Amino acid sequence: MFDNYKIDGVWDELFTASGVPQAAFDPFFQALSRIPKDEYLRLHREAERSLIRTGITFVVYGDKEGQEKIMPFDLLPRIVTSQDWNRLEKGLIQRITALNLFLDDVYHDQKILKDRVIPAELVLSATSFRKECIGLNPPQGIWIHVTGTDLIRDPAGEFLVLEDNLRCPSGVSYVLENRDLVKRAFPHLFEKLNIRPVDHYPDLLFEVLDHICPQVSHKSFGVLTPGVYNSAYFEHSFLARKMGVELVEGQDLVVDNDRVYVRTTKGFEPIHVLYRRIDDDFMDPRAFRPDSMIGVPGLFQAYKKGNIALANAPGTGVADDKALYAYVPDIIRYYLDEDTLLNNVPTYLCGREKDLGYVLANLDKLVVKATNESGGYGMLMGHQASQDQRDEFALKIRANPRGYIAQPVVNLSQAPTLVGDHFEGRRVDLRPYILYGKEIKVIPGGLTRVALKPGSLVVNSSQGGGSKDTWVIQDTRGGDHA
Repeated sequence: MFDNYKIDGVWDELFTASGVPQAAFDPFFQALSRIPKDEYLRLHREAERSLIRTGITFVVYGDKEGQEKIMPFDLLPRIVTSQDWNRLEKGLIQRITALNLFLDDVYHDQKILKDRVIPAELVLSATSFRKECIGLNPPQGIWIHVTGTDLIRDPAGEFLVLEDNLRCPSGVSYVLENRDLVKRAFPHLFEKLNIRPVDHYPDLLFEVLDHICPQVSHKSFGVLTPGVYNSAYFEHSFLARKMGVELVEGQDLVVDNDRVYVRTTKGFEPIHVLYRRIDDDFMDPRAFRPDSMIGVPGLFQAYKKGNIALANAPGTGVADDKALYAYVPDIIRYYLDEDTLLNNVPTYLCGREKDLGYVLANLDKLVVKATNESGGYGMLMGHQASQDQRDEFALKIRANPRGYIAQPVVNLSQAPTLVGDHFEGRRVDLRPYILYGKEIKVIPGGLTRVALKPGSLVVNSSQGGGSKDTWVIQDTRGGDHA
């Protein structure tokens, strides 16, 4: 199945440049090689059927058919050595620590703006900066409880941060379900290889919610979902079930005297912590968008009074604005007096006149992104776009320079992916999940997203991407990538 596998000058997550498995992964490769081809294909089909049976689906916004879909799943895991993982873990903890300090600062003294480390206008003009949150003191001083940081690996093998997701990062349910599927397919591999577990994520998330809960005698937690039509509704119900807490919609909650209650068959019962999967705009029509039909009137006031805790805190989105991303190394130096452990992708801010001129003159060589979009929307892959598409995007950039950034095209690393009855290289990224409670913990592994189209660099599920299980495996041989 690997006979005609090509590496083509990019970093491969399994093989060295010469096509030989990395030394650390050789035990896995040898075990894999002993599985007959027909048996592997059968296991792969069974895994896909299992996704459908268990209802692990999402909905693509704007899809004309509006159908629920499974995220395409590739059974062959992506492996990360313990050495690589330890470096990633330290870098992610550093990054989240600094971003949490940044959020506390910009909603209080704004020292980083007064010291002109970051242009004040860049922060204050961000659509995700919430004036309503100025002076807010979240429980335990934590703003970002759940983070999904997107990482890529360049052709030299260096991990780079592509973007931070600090509002309602999704995808962790796929991490847990993918692991379960692979365990069932390859139980003998888990017996032989030292693979770090991920199935304790719901317990760790529960501990985070417990850490920020107000001091009450009988604690009650919930997951706040926009409802069944949300693209990630499966994940909301999945996490609520795994944690053993209520799954609630806005219509299930009522605020009385600045306290939040949930409707039950026994009447109204108090609720003290919500892991919210609703954007700031829609969480409370009194505080934010008055036309929201899915929020809870009075919820933000109850939060400010300290009667309920919310994860993540309102206002966190300003720290993952794509224009602010370019300043994260400066944020780390300012608050921690450290050099960044995980580098960014070089970034041009179209709101800066010099950068704007360069971007407009080089659209055919750049990836352009809207600063407040996600899921692969509002993006131009300049090297693959037509001239008409580039001209159209140039008009959008000129009309709103602050709303766009640009980055050079990075040739993402690839991982072997089943195509028909053989393996081909497909580009991947990695989204580890970081939880901030009593301490910061990074789940060992994360969601590996796969660009399934040949040559594509877009891995988002909304754009047709798939996923893989991610193994953090102990390197017993000490080998390095050639």
